[in-house]
Amino acid sequence: MPRRRDSVLEALEILRQAEPAISLTHTLAFLYICENEGLNVSELAEVCRTTIATASRTARALTAPNSPDSLKPAAGWVESRTNPTDSKGRVLYLTPTGRNLRDRIDIVIRASQPIVQPDDPGAPVRLRRAS
Repeated sequence: MPRRRDSVLEALEILRQAEPAISLTHTLAFLYICENEGLNVSELAEVCRTTIATASRTARALTAPNSPDSLKPAAGWVESRTNPTDSKGRVLYLTPTGRNLRDRIDIVIRASQPIVQPDDPGAPVRLRRAS
């Protein structure tokens, strides 16, 4: 009997279907923006544990292709707005496309169930790789 895909894999597949060129760094940044709309690039760098330069490039790759300074893959999931408290700064928000994607992932997560119960005698055997 085929095993049901778990919620993490299903969520990753949703992201990959939406943008095949998406990387793990882009995925993490997107998910942090989903949970913290309105954060700035410095805050994104902090939560993603990366440099400000990397966070900036990553955020630019999540914007739409027609956005100023967008980078590939230009997913169109995030928009950068002027910070209302600091005119030199930018804050990150989801676009309608990004909100739709977030909502699809939320549905998968809310509907998730463990694939295998801890004491399930029918649990698949985990193979150990030789060292």
